[in-house]
Amino acid sequence: MAVDKVLLASPRGFCAGVEMAIKALAWMVRTFDEPVYCYHEIVHNKIVVDRFIAQGVIFVDSIDEVPVGSPIMLSAHGSAPEVVAAARSRGSYVVDAVCPLVTKVHHEVKTRASKGYHIVYIGHEGHEEAVGTMAVAPASISRVQSMEEVDSLPNFDTQVAMLAQTTLSHREWNEIAVHVRKKYPDVWTPGKSDLCFATTNRQTALISLAGRVDSFVIIGSSNSSNTRALERLAIEAGCQNVFRINSYHELPQNLNGTVGVTAGASAPEELVQGVLEFLSPKNGVEEVFVTDEDEYFPPPRNIRDLQQAIDTAITVMSGASVMNTASMDDRALAASSVLEALLPT
Repeated sequence: MAVDKVLLASPRGFCAGVEMAIKALAWMVRTFDEPVYCYHEIVHNKIVVDRFIAQGVIFVDSIDEVPVGSPIMLSAHGSAPEVVAAARSRGSYVVDAVCPLVTKVHHEVKTRASKGYHIVYIGHEGHEEAVGTMAVAPASISRVQSMEEVDSLPNFDTQVAMLAQTTLSHREWNEIAVHVRKKYPDVWTPGKSDLCFATTNRQTALISLAGRVDSFVIIGSSNSSNTRALERLAIEAGCQNVFRINSYHELPQNLNGTVGVTAGASAPEELVQGVLEFLSPKNGVEEVFVTDEDEYFPPPRNIRDLQQAIDTAITVMSGASVMNTASMDDRALAASSVLEALLPT
């Protein structure tokens, strides 16, 4: 290994939605007896999912697989309305950890469909977010992910709206969106982009480094849409050697020169640190900041309410004053630290 220098992209790794979802599931693991059930992977990262499996979480692809009366978490990617209803009718305690940005798209679908629009939704076939979004108004929405699929759409008799999966790359979105606008010149689009700000920030950071590196390492799982978007961007930017990995164990031993490193929005910082230690650049690591990212999504309300109730009960039983007891600051607790705390001691 003869790596001269590492350029480390920032922002990278966990986004606000992933932070919220991981902390929420960890809280459920600590609060309820095993097993806690989770509908679909909580986020698309193998390390994160395996860590929770080791804690007794059972990931399922159907609510019917959950025994009646069990605690249930719904994943960050968003669930179909009928799935949410089924979970609430079956689970003893249900937490919907859907990312607020996905909730925004669900609301846009529901609103546009109720106004008689047909929605052209740009998203990946089979992706959990796309499946959940399509289910909000299945009779009023068509999913596309290529210009050929746009061409095959009919000339609708209604007004047309265009929405998107939040984890698409800007390039992927723009290419298809331009084609949709050509076919439907009066298409409605939301005033604020559906694309996730964190996904956009990570792509911008990668592009700022792509011309300065000999190789680019992108940390994240193969089923992570935003991670694969980073991989495609690095290749399109002309990087000769692009490695999409789950952990440093998958890297070759012969990397050299300057190496760029970033991580998808569902990859924990511990994986980044493992890669940096493996590369061990002789001239160190330069962290390149593109923008500050301070977005915060609080835990779902029912978790906050139950946390408060438990804190109050413990305080009263210990004889302390409820008025003088500080509440937990969730914002100050990093999801990466929560994950590390789940490791066996």
